[in-house]
Formats: sequence, C-alpha cells, structure tokens
Amino acid sequence: MSKKARITVHPKFKIGEISPRLFSAFMEPIGTIVNGTMYNPKHPTADEQGFRTDFIEALRGTGLPAVRMPGGNFVSAWQWKDSIGPMEGRKAHLDPAWHQYIPNDVGHDEYLQWAEKVGTAPIYTVNLGTGNLQDAMDCVEYTNHEGGTYWSNLRRKYGHEKPYGVKTWCLGNEMDGHWQLGSWEKNPSGYGILCHEASKAMKWIDETIETVACGSSASFMDHYPEWEAKVMDQCYDTVDYLALHHYHIAKPGDTLSLLGGSLYYEDFINTEAAMLDYIQAKHHSPRKVNISFDEYGAFPRPFSELHPGYGPYNMARVHYKFDPERKYVRHDPDKMPEREFPGGDMLKVLSMTSIQLALLRHADRVKIGCMTGGLAALAAANHDTVWRPATYFAFRQLIDYARGTSLQTIIDSETFNMPGYAIDDTSQYTGKNNVNYIDSACAWDEKAGRLTVFVINRSEKENYPLDLDVRGFEGLKNCTNYEMYSKDFDARSSAGHDWKAPSKKSVTIKEGIASVKLQPLSWNVIIFE
Repeated sequence: MSKKARITVHPKFKIGEISPRLFSAFMEPIGTIVNGTMYNPKHPTADEQGFRTDFIEALRGTGLPAVRMPGGNFVSAWQWKDSIGPMEGRKAHLDPAWHQYIPNDVGHDEYLQWAEKVGTAPIYTVNLGTGNLQDAMDCVEYTNHEGGTYWSNLRRKYGHEKPYGVKTWCLGNEMDGHWQLGSWEKNPSGYGILCHEASKAMKWIDETIETVACGSSASFMDHYPEWEAKVMDQCYDTVDYLALHHYHIAKPGDTLSLLGGSLYYEDFINTEAAMLDYIQAKHHSPRKVNISFDEYGAFPRPFSELHPGYGPYNMARVHYKFDPERKYVRHDPDKMPEREFPGGDMLKVLSMTSIQLALLRHADRVKIGCMTGGLAALAAANHDTVWRPATYFAFRQLIDYARGTSLQTIIDSETFNMPGYAIDDTSQYTGKNNVNYIDSACAWDEKAGRLTVFVINRSEKENYPLDLDVRGFEGLKNCTNYEMYSKDFDARSSAGHDWKAPSKKSVTIKEGIASVKLQPLSWNVIIFE
C-alpha cells in the first residue's frame, strides 16, 4: 500500500471565476466528422437538411456550451460566400490543407443551424489566410445584422429571418504556421495589424461581438513566444482573447508521460499570460486579454525518426515537400470507414481530463477551451449509430460540476520523475521532476452550496488512501465520490455497448476531513454539499 495522499482546499484560496465555455469542443471538416457523422442525407435518422438526428439528440442533452467551427487549417482557403444559398448554385472547391474535396453541401448556414439544433453556441473562425478584411466584415453582416442591407437581406432570403447572433469570432487559424495558407509566419506585426483592423471593423458592424487572435501554434515553434508578442503589440486594444493550441504526445505504453503532459500545458499558459500582462503594461491599458485554448488533445503514438543536424526548420521543410502521387480525396457521407484510436476508453478519459484540469487550474485567464474530438468524446459514432464512451461521463461531470470559482488544490502525495523526450526533430519535451501521482482541481459553487474536487490517480499500480481537508468550509454534510475505473485498462465501448456510468460511493466526513480510496489510473469526482 502506498502512503496516504492529502488534498487541502480552502474557500479563500481562489484562482478565478470559471467560464461556462471552458469545456467546449472543436470541429473541423476533416475526413468524415462533417460528411458522415454530422451530415448524411441517406442515414435513416437524417432530417430535411441531411443532418443525422441521432447525433444531434446524443449531443443536445449534454449541456455542451460551445463549438469552434468550421476549422481549422481548412478555413484558411474556405470561401464562405460559395457555400450559401440553393445547393445547385453552390461551388465545390479543393481543400489544399487536407487534400480533400469540399462540396459545400454543409455550408455557412448549415454549420450555424446545426449548432442551433444541438443547443450549443458557435465560435466562428473567419478566413484570414486567402480571405480579406471585406470578407470578414460581410460574414458578420450576413450572420448577425438584423436586415436592410444586401448581406443581411440575403440571409433572410435564404431562410433564416433572425440574425444568428454569433458572439465569438476567431481571426484566422494558426496564422504563424508554415503549413497555413496565407501564413503570417514571417510577418507577425503584419498579422497583428490585420487583426486590429479586422476586429475594429467587425465590431463596428456588431459591437456585441468578441474576437480571438492567433498565438503560436505550439510551444515548439522556433519563434515562440516572440511571434505572438509582436502580434499582440499591434492589436491588444481591439481583441479579447489569444488562441493557444497544443497536442501532447507520448510513446504507447508510457502512461505517466501522457498524463503528466498537463504540466506542459501549464507552462504554455503561464508563459502566454505573462506575455499578455507585459503587453498590457506596455500599452498602459486597463483591458485584460484572456486566453482561448481552442485546440487541444493528448494521445500516444510511436515517435518519428530523429535527424540530428537538421536544425530548427524541418517543421517547415516537411510542409514544403510536394508529392506528385498524392490525390485529393472525396468523402462520401454514406461510406464512413471504421476508425480505431489507440488505447482503451480509460486512457482517453485520463488523457482528456488531465488537460481539462490544467485549464480549470487557470480559470482566471483561460476562458474558452475547445477540445479537439470533443464531439466524439460526448457522442461516439460510426456509420450506423451513436453510443456513450467513457469520456461522455467525465466530460459531462466537468460541464455540470465545474461551476463557480476555481480554487487551489494543495496536494501532498508520492511523486515520480518524467525524463525528457523527443517526439520528432522539432517537438521535444524537457523532463519534469517530482510530479505528483495525484492530480486535482476544484470548483466552489457557492450559490449552490456545492464543492467539487476532481481527482486523477496517475499511478498504474497503487491504490491511494486520500484525505480531503475541507475544514475551511462550513455546513458541508453530504459527500459522494463518483469513481471511474476499469480493471481492464484496454477495455473499449462500442456500438450497442455504452460505457457503464461511474460508480457512486458515499463518503464520511469526520471533523472536516473526508477519506476515500483512489483506484490506480482512476477518475474521481468528489462532491460535497
């Protein structure tokens, strides 16, 4: 038996207010997520627009606050004006980002109307790659203006009388990336000026909106964090958020490094928050620009071969290769291939929640969080049906219980060391020492009289007796632990076989301390009321 762990929380140790949009999703039309999962006019459940209502119904009751759409690298060449109006008049295009055909049967209006049907708020990304300032202005006018102009009247003519009321607008996608069409990698100040002008013009059309500028696409970029500092120096006074993206990778079987990856997210957030504070001081501004972590994920994959001596530019070199044998792919919504992601359901739960807890621990600055694959985490799907994976329950618990104020969790547990490693020539992690086996974050919903402590046991073998010290709170009487754990760590949910709901265990509180036992590689939601 390992030594006892302890978590202490106190209502005075406040981090910040938790944004309702912290646990949202990201959707980009890659493969069959749009043409197949979201849209399939031949599906038995398809509605009059061709949307799969089984997928809509599976998402509708989850409380999913927002979805960033429709991309992604895809959006840097997408011409939204060719995707509106009658189907016979729409123009099909190539998507050079992912080498696929875009038939535009799911267009601008369909994305927004699908979000209405699901009951979620769209976070819309405008094309600032091949697109321009006028396109962005026209898009806001078409989408949000009441009527009486060409673009707003056109929306009404095409069947949507009322404005969509999209609140949050992303100013391009990963505009520092070598792989991005219309990349501003070599001219961050130029992109910052464009963001300033676009944000200003878009807000003059609808002064209720907020805008999101792109930061470095990853902390591995050679120009990080200088690139976004130069961007924000130009647009700090007009934008509201800085977008961060990161995907954490570890070798298959190295679960500790995968789950410890949340520490690198925290490094990323801390660096960017400090940079934003510096720019705020430099501008003598009363405004505080916050963070939108609107793409993230973690997964195992084999590492690529290293090429010593290549230098820092081979990330660009990869994207400047041209393969004459490569063909564009046409995705048929009615022919969805089965996709098999590495690892069982519990690995997905723990890798997902480890990042989400890091965002929750930085709720004072991270106000939007959009998980890549978040839709599938809530409603797994194949060609025929949808089902509930294990991630459904953990994601729902965060949506439902991570409300109010984020509090610090003071953890005392056994620790481990994570050696540094290189995924490939450009993505390399320094090591981390004295990492707690116990990972945790906390939400205090004072109005509801509810304290929720989220806990991960990262240990692959050890049961941990855990004491939760909540003596700083008055009147907490009931305590319940919702535990998600599987003896078979590789077990998977599948069509017709939903993952079982978390087990519910009553916990005794004695003199302000609750004692629970944490199973190895488990997810626990401990609720005091």
